[in-house]
Amino acid sequence: MELSVLSSYFPVTDPTWIFFLVLSIVLFAPLLLGRLRIPHIIGMILSGVVIGPHGLHILDRDSSFELFGQVGLYYIMFLASMEMDMQDMRRIRGKALVLGLAAFIIPLGLGIASNLLLLKYGLVTSVLLASMYASHTLISYPIVIRYGVSRHRSVSIAVGGTIVTDTLTLLVLAVIGGMFKEDTQGWFWIILLLKVILLSAVIIYAFPRIGRWFFRRYNDGVLQYIFVLAMVFLGAGLMELVGMEGILGAFLVGLVLNRLIPHSSPLMNHLEFVGNALFIPYFLIGVGMIIDVHVLFGTGDALKVAAVMITMALTGKWLASWLTQKVFRMSGLERELMFGLSNAQAAATLAAVLVGYNIVLPDGSRLLNEDVLNGTVVLILVTCVVSSLITEHTARKLALSGEGMSEERGPVEDSTLIALAYPDTMEAIVNMALMMRRPTNDIPLQAINVVLDDDHRAREAGRKLLDNAVRIAAAANVQMQARVRLATNLSNGIIHAVRENDFSEVMVGLHLQSSPDESFFGPVLLNLLSGLNRQIMMVRSTIPVSTVRRIHVAIPAKAEYEAGFTHWVEHVACLANSLGCRITYNGHPATLRLVGRYLQKYYPSVRAEYYETDGGNELKRMSKEIRPDHLLVIVCARRGSISFRPSLDHIPHQIKKYYMETSLLVIFPDGYADSATHNLSTVEPMSPKARYEAAKEWFGGWLKKTEDD
Repeated sequence: MELSVLSSYFPVTDPTWIFFLVLSIVLFAPLLLGRLRIPHIIGMILSGVVIGPHGLHILDRDSSFELFGQVGLYYIMFLASMEMDMQDMRRIRGKALVLGLAAFIIPLGLGIASNLLLLKYGLVTSVLLASMYASHTLISYPIVIRYGVSRHRSVSIAVGGTIVTDTLTLLVLAVIGGMFKEDTQGWFWIILLLKVILLSAVIIYAFPRIGRWFFRRYNDGVLQYIFVLAMVFLGAGLMELVGMEGILGAFLVGLVLNRLIPHSSPLMNHLEFVGNALFIPYFLIGVGMIIDVHVLFGTGDALKVAAVMITMALTGKWLASWLTQKVFRMSGLERELMFGLSNAQAAATLAAVLVGYNIVLPDGSRLLNEDVLNGTVVLILVTCVVSSLITEHTARKLALSGEGMSEERGPVEDSTLIALAYPDTMEAIVNMALMMRRPTNDIPLQAINVVLDDDHRAREAGRKLLDNAVRIAAAANVQMQARVRLATNLSNGIIHAVRENDFSEVMVGLHLQSSPDESFFGPVLLNLLSGLNRQIMMVRSTIPVSTVRRIHVAIPAKAEYEAGFTHWVEHVACLANSLGCRITYNGHPATLRLVGRYLQKYYPSVRAEYYETDGGNELKRMSKEIRPDHLLVIVCARRGSISFRPSLDHIPHQIKKYYMETSLLVIFPDGYADSATHNLSTVEPMSPKARYEAAKEWFGGWLKKTEDD
C-alpha cells in the first residue's frame, strides 16, 4: 500500500522539483563517484538511466531535457572549438585531417562489411549503420579541461579530427535521408553540398566581423555572454535549415569566434562555467534517460546487434588512433588520449539512428529496426563509459608527466604590479596584464592605487576602482590582491611598493599630455624610470584588447644586449598567443634572429613575421601599415643603456603625430644585469667575453660617429 502511494508521486512533474533533482544529481554524482575514482560524466549518464523512464521513472524526458540537452550538445561542440589553440591547429592540421579521415573510413569500412556479412542487412541500411560507428561526440572533453591538458597537441588533433569525421558522417546521413524524400532529385547531393559551403563561407566571413563590432561597443559581461550564445544558436539553426545537423554550425561558430575570446578572458571563464555547471550536465542526464538497460536482457538479436556495433566502433576508432600515432611518431599516451576522446558515440549517432528509425520503407518496415535502436543506446552507454575511463586515466598521467605539450614555458614566473589611477583605463590595463600572463603562473597579480595622505575622497574612489579590477581578474579565474597606498608623491608610492615587494615589472596607463610645457610621458613615468630598474609597461587601448587583429613591434638595435630582453619578448609573444593574432617584429637582423629563436623554442605556434631594418626609429614608416584594430608595441631604451640612441628621443613627437588613435604598449626593459645572462642563456649562450666585445664594438662605433659629427 505504501509503495502504491509513493509511486503516485512519480514521475515528478512540478518544474521546481524537477530542477532540484537535476541540480542534486549535478552536485552529488561527482562527489560520490569521485571516491570510487569513476569519471563524473559516467555518473551523469548513469543517473539519467536510474531516474529516467526505463529506470525508476522518477522523471520523464520532457521538453526541458530536450531544450537544455540541445543547448548542452551545442555547448560541447562550441567549447571544443573555443578551447582549440588555432595557431597550433595550423601546425597540426595535417595530423587532424589524417585522424579525421581514418576515424571515418576505417569504422565505415569495418561497419559495412560486418553489417552485410554478420547482420545480413541491406546495403543502404549497412551504410547508414556503419556511419554511426564513424561518428563521435566529445563527451569526455570536459575531463581534459579539468586536468589542464586541453591545449595538448593530441587533444587538438582529436578535436580537429572531430569536425572532419562528423562532417562526413552527417553528410552521409543527409544523403541517405534525402534518398527517401519525395522531392529528392538527381542534383540533391550537389545542391546540399553547395548550400553547406555557402553557409560556411557566410559564417566565416560575417560572424567575426559582427562579433568584433559588438565587443568594441559593449563591455558588459552579461551582454557579451548572451550575444555569444545567440551567435552559437544562429549558426546551429542556419546549418539545420540547409539540411545538416546543428552541431556543425555550433562548432564552426566557435572556430570563427575563437580569436575574439581569449582563453584567459573573463568572458571565456563565464562560458565554461555556465556550460559545465548546467547545460552539459543536462545533456548527459538526458542521454542516460533514453537508455533502456532491459535491452541487455532482451532478445538475442538485440544483443547480437549491440555486440557487433560496439566491437566495430571501438576497433575502428582504436585503429584510426594507432594509424595516426604511427604515421606521425607520437607516444602511446597521445594515442590513448586520441582514442579516449574519439570513441564516445552520442550526438551524431543519436541523430543517425532516429533518422533511420523514422524512415518507413515501401514494405512497411523501418530502415533501422528496433534491434538497431536498442543496440544504439547500449553502444552509447558502453562507448561513453570507455571514453570517460580512458580519457580520465590518460589525462591524469599526461598532466603529471607533461609529455608532448605543444608549448613550453620559460622557468621564471613574473610578479606584476599594476598601478591604477583612472576608471576609464582600468579595464584595458587589467585585461592586457591577464593576456600577458602565462597560464602556469600562479603568482597573484598586485594592484595599487596611490593617493595623497590627506585626500579622503580619493581613497574611497581608489577602493572602488580596485574592487572593479579585482572582479575582472576573478572573472578570468586569476587572483588579484589590491590595496590603496598612501603617499606624499604618486611616483614614490609606486617605487616604494615595487622595492618592498620586489616586483619584476610595473604596468601603468599611458599618460596623455595635458599642456605644451609638460613632458609627453608625464612626471610620474619619468620618476619611475629614474627610480626603478624593473621593466615598465605603459598601456593605452583605443579598442578592447580582445579585438586586436595584429601586433607590430618596433625594436631598437642592440636590444638583445639589454638585461630584460627576453622578459619583454616573452610578454609580447604570450599576448600574441592569447589573442591568436599575427605579430610583426621590426628591428636589426641580429636582434630578430634571437627573437625568432626564442619564439621557435617557447612559442612555436605564434605566427610571426620579421621586417629587417637598421634598428633605428621606424615609427614614421610603420604608420602607413598600422590600422585602427592593430596594436603598436614600442620597445624603448633608458638613457645610458647600450641600445639607447638619440633618435629615440623623437618617439613622443611621432606618437602624437601618427598614433594618437592607435592602441599602444610602450615598454622600457628591465635594467638588472643579473637577469640578462640568465635570460639570454635560454636563447643563445653568450660568454662574458663575447658580451664585452659586443659592447666595446658598439661603444667604439658610437665614439667614431660622434667624432665625425
